[in-house]
Amino acid sequence: MARGSVLLFLHGDTCLPQGYINHIFEALMNSGTVAGAFRFKTDLDHLFMKLIELVTNIRSRYLKLPYGDQGLFFRKAVFEAVGGFPEVSIAEDLFLMYQISKQGRIGIAPAHVVTSGRRWQTRGLLRTTLINQVIIAGCCLGISPHVLARLYRVPGTSA
Repeated sequence: MARGSVLLFLHGDTCLPQGYINHIFEALMNSGTVAGAFRFKTDLDHLFMKLIELVTNIRSRYLKLPYGDQGLFFRKAVFEAVGGFPEVSIAEDLFLMYQISKQGRIGIAPAHVVTSGRRWQTRGLLRTTLINQVIIAGCCLGISPHVLARLYRVPGTSA
């Protein structure tokens, strides 16, 4: 239903940086760039979390596979051409960015979005990171997202 030529998707627990519109505009200035994301940061001040942020930003920059908690933006035509977000139980951002990356360049804006660290605090930094990595590996190995989604749900929480 959006009428603009650029779409921005943001998790509810993620805050955009100042001047985010300019960052999106600059990232999409190159006609070969079809989508982008921001650098990743959380509101947690923990050494292990800083390592997770660093690795996430390296993955995004060099593998061109940012995830939803980085604020994803797209040229609307490209987003529609790949069919939008896939209807899967989990990792829809991973599947979408894989398809989008086939359409052209993925830009990473130099500014950070800040995502709540609540999920990592609730489940534990190491456990949450391991679950995320198992889900990514499972997706790459062709395991059903419906099966993998069970790993992500923690009994007794809303996450």
